[in-house]
Amino acid sequence: MNKKSVTDINVRNKRVLVRVDFNVPLSSKNPEDNITVTDDTRIRAALPTLNYLLDQGATLILCSHLGRPVSAADIQFSMDPVAARLSELLDRPVTKLDEVVGDSVTAAVAAAQSGDVIMLENTRFEPGEKKNDPMLSQALADLADVYVDDAFGSAHRAHASTEGAAQAIRAKGGACASGFLMQKELDALGMAVSNPPHPYVAIMGGAKISDKIKLIENLLDSADMILIGGGMANTFLKAQGYEMGTSLVEADAVPEATRLLALAGDRLVLPVDVVVADAFSADADHRTVPVDAIPSDKMALDIGPASVDLFAGKLADARLVIWNGPTGAFELAPFARSTFALAALLADAADSGTAVIIGGGDSAAAVKKAGLTERMTHVSTGGGASLELLEGKLLPGIAALDDK
Repeated sequence: MNKKSVTDINVRNKRVLVRVDFNVPLSSKNPEDNITVTDDTRIRAALPTLNYLLDQGATLILCSHLGRPVSAADIQFSMDPVAARLSELLDRPVTKLDEVVGDSVTAAVAAAQSGDVIMLENTRFEPGEKKNDPMLSQALADLADVYVDDAFGSAHRAHASTEGAAQAIRAKGGACASGFLMQKELDALGMAVSNPPHPYVAIMGGAKISDKIKLIENLLDSADMILIGGGMANTFLKAQGYEMGTSLVEADAVPEATRLLALAGDRLVLPVDVVVADAFSADADHRTVPVDAIPSDKMALDIGPASVDLFAGKLADARLVIWNGPTGAFELAPFARSTFALAALLADAADSGTAVIIGGGDSAAAVKKAGLTERMTHVSTGGGASLELLEGKLLPGIAALDDK
C-alpha cells in the first residue's frame, strides 16, 4: 500500500477530480424541507486536502455519493446542503452543479479558474456509478488532469467515481494519488496489516460472527490475541456449549465458531460474565451473571465487569490494539458500560504510547459518544473499508492509485 500522496504529484494549476466522502447526516429526508447538514465531521476531515490543493492553485471538481437514492428523482439526497456547508468551512464560494456529467458540467469546468471549487451532483444519481460504467468513468476523467482520492470509506467499492475514473485519468497520462485523509488511513491500517508491533491485540465485537470470519482468520496469522465481545460472543459461547437463553445467536455460524476456537486455542478470549435482560430495551430489568448461568428467558446484551477486567489484563502490555465492533449494545445506556470502559482504557493506553486503531463504523461511533476520539492513535473513517483491508483484501479504490 505504498501509494503516492497528493504531495508526490504535480497539482499546481491543474484541474483535480477529488473523490471525497461527504455522505453526511441530513436534517430531513423530506424534499420539501429546508435540508441542512447535521454533522459536518466528514466534510471537515477533507479540508486539509482541499486547502492544500487550493494553495497550489488547483481547480477543484469534487464528487461524492450521499445516502441511498434510487434515482435522480430522490432530490432529498441532492448535494446542495453539503455544498452550502463546505462553502462556509472553506470561506469561499462552492459552485454546486445539478448533474454529475453532461454538457452543463463540461461547460462549467471549462469556465472555471484557478482556486474555484465545483461540486458535482450526487454520484449515485447516475445509474452507471455502482456499475462502474466505463462511459461514466471516462466522462468524469475528461473533466480533470489528475485524480485525488480522499474517500477511504468508499475505497472498497469498485464504482465509477472510486475506481473507474482513476483508471481513465491514468490512461490519458494523469496522476492518481491519495489525499491526506486517505494517506492517514493507509499509514495506520497498513502498519497493522504488513508490519504490526507486538504484542498485538485485537478486540472484536458487533452483532455477527459471520461478518468477521475472514477477519478473525487473518488476525490469527498476525495478532497475538483476539478478545471477543458483543453479540458475536454469544455464538462463540454457544459453540462452547453454554445456555444462551434468548440471546442473539447465529445458529448457522456455530460450526464456524467451533472451528475458529479450535484453530485459535487460548489466543481467542471470550467473556466470563455478561449483562442479561428480558428485552432489548433501556428500561428492561438487567443483572450480571456468569456465562454458565444465563437464564433461559434472558438475553445477553453486554459483557460484564469481570470480562472487562479480564480484557484489561490481556491489553496491559500491548503495543498495538485494533478495535472493530462494540462489546455491548452501547446505544442503550444500561448495556454501554463495557464499551465505554474499554474505550477509556484504550485512550489511556494510547496516551502511554500504545498504537490504538479504531476500525470505523460502530466502534468509531462508540468512541465518539464516549468523547475519546481525539485521544486514540487513529479512528478510521470507513467501517466496511477498514474491515476488508484488515481481512487482507486489496481495495479497488486503493489499487487504482499510483504506486510510489
